[in-house]
Order: sequence, then structure tokens, then C-alpha cells
Amino acid sequence: MALFFDRSWFEAKLAECSLSQRVMAAAAGMSEADLALVFKDQRELSAEEVGIFADLLGVPPAQIAHHAGVSTPVPGQDDLAGRLLALEKKVAALEAEIARLRGR
Repeated sequence: MALFFDRSWFEAKLAECSLSQRVMAAAAGMSEADLALVFKDQRELSAEEVGIFADLLGVPPAQIAHHAGVSTPVPGQDDLAGRLLALEKKVAALEAEIARLRGR
């Protein structure tokens, strides 16, 4: 989980750009429920999502990463820990799907 997601900063930037969280979620290809988890500091953003949000809000990716939490990756940086975390999430998702399929 990303620690210290700055919800008020993101809400202010969305308002400044006359955008909604629905638009933000759609731009990143994520569900509104996933974005709600991000805003509740219960889901981390990927480097790709950081880049998309930076483009959408007209700010540098590093600024998005800064306000998204302490472990948020910045696109374009060689972030071994971020890549490892992404792989761990994919493995967990695959294991969950295998367990679901075996339960049938």
C-alpha cells in the first residue's frame, strides 16, 4: 500500500482541471473502485498510471509520485523495487485465479 496518499492535493488538481475521478480512472484504464482504493491509500499506483495522471493533470510525473505516497514509482526511473512489487502482484493475481479455477 502507498503510504500518505495526498487526497486533498489530487482533489484540488482535479477541480483545477475541471475533471472528475471518473475521468481520471478512465484515462488510466482502471475502474472507479480501483481509483477509490488509491484515494483511500489502499492501492498503489504503477509507474504507468503515474505517467498518465501526470499528463492528465499537467504536472511532472515526479510531482504525482510525491503526492501519491512514499513508495510510488516515477516513470522512466530504473525502479527495481517497483518492478519487483508489480511482479509480486501479478503472481498473487495468478495464484488467486488458479485457486478460483481449482475451486470449480
